[in-house]
Amino acid sequence: MDASCIDYKDTGFFSQTVIDYIDDKPGLKPFYSYRPDMEGFKAFLKTKKVIADRKILSSVLYEQYQPISKLNIRNSKSVLDNITLLKSANTYTITTGHQLNIFAGPLYFIYKIVTAIKLAQQLKEQFPDTNFVPVYWMASEDHDFAEINYTNIGGKKVHWWYEASGATGRINPDTMRQALNQYKGVLGLEHHGGELAAIVETAYAKFDKLADATRYLVNALFGQYGLVIIDADDHRLKKQFAHIIEQDIIGEHSFKNISETNVKLEKLGIHIQVNPREINFFYLVDGLRERIVFEDELYKVLNTEISFSKEELQKEIGNFPERFSPNVVMRPLYQEYILPNIAYVGGGAEVVYWLELKSNFEYYKVDFPILILRNSGLVVPKRSAAKIEKMELAPDDIFKPADEIKKDWVKKHSDKELSLKEEWQELQQIFDKIKQRSSKIDPTLTKSADAVKARLNHALNNLEKKLIKAEKANYQTRLEQIDQVKTELFPKDSLQERTENFGLFYVKWGQDFIDELIRHFEPLDFKFTVLTEE
Repeated sequence: MDASCIDYKDTGFFSQTVIDYIDDKPGLKPFYSYRPDMEGFKAFLKTKKVIADRKILSSVLYEQYQPISKLNIRNSKSVLDNITLLKSANTYTITTGHQLNIFAGPLYFIYKIVTAIKLAQQLKEQFPDTNFVPVYWMASEDHDFAEINYTNIGGKKVHWWYEASGATGRINPDTMRQALNQYKGVLGLEHHGGELAAIVETAYAKFDKLADATRYLVNALFGQYGLVIIDADDHRLKKQFAHIIEQDIIGEHSFKNISETNVKLEKLGIHIQVNPREINFFYLVDGLRERIVFEDELYKVLNTEISFSKEELQKEIGNFPERFSPNVVMRPLYQEYILPNIAYVGGGAEVVYWLELKSNFEYYKVDFPILILRNSGLVVPKRSAAKIEKMELAPDDIFKPADEIKKDWVKKHSDKELSLKEEWQELQQIFDKIKQRSSKIDPTLTKSADAVKARLNHALNNLEKKLIKAEKANYQTRLEQIDQVKTELFPKDSLQERTENFGLFYVKWGQDFIDELIRHFEPLDFKFTVLTEE
């Protein structure tokens, strides 16, 4: 594939806060640690303090990979080597995280992981005496099943119809057969269709937990690059974090710290992504994940009869820390506590909400990671590329609204003069004379002259639009190709990566698709990558 890059701000799909972070605007500096560049990593590596228990971490990971090893899955050696490296003091992780979307959800699921892998490779080249392990953190404790139970592939929505409750990672995927067959049907049998069908069949038919199924699928795609997949829903990992769970539930520190930060961010005009609660933990058991609230001197689990006194809560946390699940504002702290992590790779919204969290990290004396905006990409198939080339459109042109592209194209290619700019300039000079003459007769008539001028300007603008519209009709067949390209590349008027699944791209190119993404993505350049099939 051929790659070209454009600035994120030129796509029109990224918030001003994200653009400001990339551009190193001074106002955001208090809300993160080091800059996302090699100098930032160099400085951070000199000060990084690892809290994680490396021995426990590697032990848990070895155990979690046992089900995969029993199936003799490919790619295991690189992963197991990296798990071994995590025991060493000179090894750090580059982490990204996401929910357990079935069939890997939209493309940006893949792009997140690719960014983490590529960054780990580049850091190793820059700092050869240090090891960097890419990590995918499975959001296995998340309970929002409606956000993960479908994917869009080839214009079809594949849906897992099931009434789920509790942590999604613990759900048995045995009811996925209809969705699995539908997904495999879309893949077909040509090219690498059978290969991917076999992977998803094993993933969702051979494991009794969605977390294990997701690990198998993601490992099949990325294991050869040494990606380590972690499920933090584990007693031993939560045990390390138990004292912070207790402190935060009883003291409500994260609520205070993040709320104060959010006030500061709002003053800068930044839209707040997440708001903390007084208690930022759920109570988690099989089939149940419900908020904990403090009412009537008791810690109650919403929608249940479960409640604890302060002493009972402390005992429960001490004995069963795995029953306390962090929400969106405490999960990052938990992540950084149990991993030797130096960078977090996230999408635009994630980067913004991480800016809300730094003060809480400082309160608990945990290093704040370097924030990396994940790579974004647009894959342009040959048929679309041919149309774009024929229309003589630049890569950044296709991100504009269809009407704007058509207007610009007609103006460029029409042999008729469609602009009334020169005529308007001539009329302005006439109106200036009229205005001067009117003011001599009666100064109040200047407003009337201005009003007539404004109405005429509006009328001329409308006439120009009609001229362009009429000329568009003469190029109807050519301009229809713009609509076709926009529909193909921007489904539902959104970025391809936010809607389309990776499956059909894998069917066409197989593992080469992943290789091409890793080859072309540049995590620290912060550019949108347009990948065109040659």
